Order: sequence, then C-alpha cells, then structure tokens
Amino acid sequence: MSDPTTEFRALIERMTQAICRGDGAAAAACFIPEGIYHDGFYGEFHGREAIRGMVEHHFHGHARDFSWTLSDTLSDGRLAYARYAFSYTATIAGSEEQRVYFSGIAHVRLENGLIARYSEVFDRGVALAQMHFAPERIAKSLARWAGEEIKAQK
Repeated sequence: MSDPTTEFRALIERMTQAICRGDGAAAAACFIPEGIYHDGFYGEFHGREAIRGMVEHHFHGHARDFSWTLSDTLSDGRLAYARYAFSYTATIAGSEEQRVYFSGIAHVRLENGLIARYSEVFDRGVALAQMHFAPERIAKSLARWAGEEIKAQK
C-alpha cells in the first residue's frame, strides 16, 4: 500500500517545479479538471486552463528565476500541507531585478490523487517590501487582502 505523504510530496514537487520552469500545462495537469489554485497575490484561478494562464502570464509575466523548496510535507490522502521557501527575481515596473524571498505553508485538498484546491499562507507584506513598494501601496494591498479574508470567513 502506498503512503499518502509520499504520493503528495511527488505531486506537489511536480507542480512547483513545473511552475518554476514556466510550464503552465504541466502545473495544471496536477489538478483535477475543475481544480482551484488560490494564489496569495493574484487570487483564485478555477480550472486547468485558468491555472495554466496564471503560471504563464501572471507568475512568468512578472518574475523570473523561480526557486521553490518544499519541506515538512504531510498528507492523509484527502488533506495535505507543506512548508515552503519561495524566491524569484521581480520584473514588474519599479521592482526590476529585486530578488524576493519568503516562506509559507501550502494547504491542499486532494481528490483522486490530484489537487482539488491549493491555497497558501505567507506574509505578503514581506514580499512587497522586498520589491520596494511604497509603504502606502503596501498598506493598501494588505487592507484589500484583509477584506477578502473577512468576506471568505462569512
């Protein structure tokens, strides 16, 4: 019998490395057809085509030289968690060539050996500060995300 944590580790490694390479199709293939990827910056993407677009147009449209290292993966076959360290070089206007580092925790719901929902928790402010965003812009972004969190809890 296979170990759910080992299977999850292989799946999430496949997804994260595909994202780092910019291979949106391979990343999306790690999800069920109607899967959801909730990104801490860009929000929710529903379905494989949307996830593919997120990787190719959002992630790789605004950054390069990705590194995503996983640790402490755990799964019971339905729910899974992993700690991660993530970094990239920003390419967005005003932040070009800024190397950004942060750590977080991925929370994953699994279905039939694929990802049904991926979401994450990390300190967005740390990443924005490393990109030299103005304090007012960081405050505005964090307030918007806080409002979204409150709505999601209702």
